[in-house]
Amino acid sequence: MVDAILGDRKRGLPCATYLQGEFGVDGYFVGVPVVLGRGGLEKVFEIKLTAEEQAAFEKSVNAVRDLVAALPA
Repeated sequence: MVDAILGDRKRGLPCATYLQGEFGVDGYFVGVPVVLGRGGLEKVFEIKLTAEEQAAFEKSVNAVRDLVAALPA
């Protein structure tokens, strides 16, 4: 990741990033495919997921939501 950013390599990597509507998720950090370059995150790849992948992704997002909800206010 550091090499992709410092070298401005525009490299596609899996990365936990703050989603703002991508993959139907808003306001949570979730692992998704992204492009990293000099500016850090440059693009989120919204790939088409199979039904099985979508179910696993939703399970992961729900786990993140549950963790956030469990945090003290």
